[in-house]
Amino acid sequence: MSVEPLIELKGICKTFGDKVILDNVDLDIYPGEALVIIGPSGAGKSTILRIIAGLLAPDAGEIYIRGQQRKGLIEDKQDPLGISMVFQQSALFDSLSVAENVGFFLYQHSRLPERKIRQLVEEKLEMVGLPGISHQYPAQLSGGMRKRVSFARAIMSNPEDSRYNPEVILYDEPTAGLDPIASTVIEDLVRRLQHAAEVCGTYVMVSHQESTIRRTADRVVFLYDGQIQWQGSVKEIDLTDNPLVRQFFSASVDGPIRVIN
Repeated sequence: MSVEPLIELKGICKTFGDKVILDNVDLDIYPGEALVIIGPSGAGKSTILRIIAGLLAPDAGEIYIRGQQRKGLIEDKQDPLGISMVFQQSALFDSLSVAENVGFFLYQHSRLPERKIRQLVEEKLEMVGLPGISHQYPAQLSGGMRKRVSFARAIMSNPEDSRYNPEVILYDEPTAGLDPIASTVIEDLVRRLQHAAEVCGTYVMVSHQESTIRRTADRVVFLYDGQIQWQGSVKEIDLTDNPLVRQFFSASVDGPIRVIN
C-alpha cells in the first residue's frame, strides 16, 4: 500500500524581478519524513519553505495539503494540516518574555486561561531543554537558547482545538551562526522532537552545514538553477557522481556551481 504525501508541490515557479528562483519544481513530502533541502546560497531553498508554509504565493504551479489544493496564502484559508516554521533568526519578539513568545499563538487565538497557557509553555520549554527561563527576555539568552525557544513556540499546540496543532515543522537554517557544540545540541533536538510524543514527526529543513545535513536528514534534495538537480539518502551523498553534489560537499571552487564573489 503506497503512502500518500502530506504536501505536494507541482510545477512551482517563482521569480523576483527578472531573476528566476524556482522553475517548475515538483516535490512531495511524506508522513514521518526528515527532508533536508540543500544547495548554494540564493538557490531558492528558503523560498520553497515560505511557499510550503503559505507565507508566499508561487507565480505558477499547484500546492496540495493532504490532497486538498491550497488557494492563496495561509491567512486566506486554514490548511487541513498544521504547519509551523522556525525562522533562521529565531524571529522572537524582543519586547515579550520567553513565556509570552512561546505561548504567543495561544494568547492571540485561544480562550485558554492564563494558568493553562503557562503550564503548556513550561512543558514545551522542558521539551527543548530550557526549564525555568520563562520569565527571561530574548536579549538575555544566547543564540542557541533563542533557537530552542523558537522551537518551543513552533511545537506549541492547543489542547482544545486540534486543527491548529503542528504536524509538519519547517526549519530555515536552524544551526546558522552557531558554534559546533551549539549546532550539535540543535541537531540532536530536531531529531528528538521528531520522535517525541504529541509532537509532529515530519519536518523539512533548509541547511548548508554539512554536519546538520548528515545528522538530521533521511532524504536530501539538491536545489540549483531553480530546479531539483538531485535527491537521495544521506548515504548516497558519498556515492553519487552528480558533479553538483560532489562540488558542494568538497567546497571546491571548480565545478558546475557558479562561484559568486
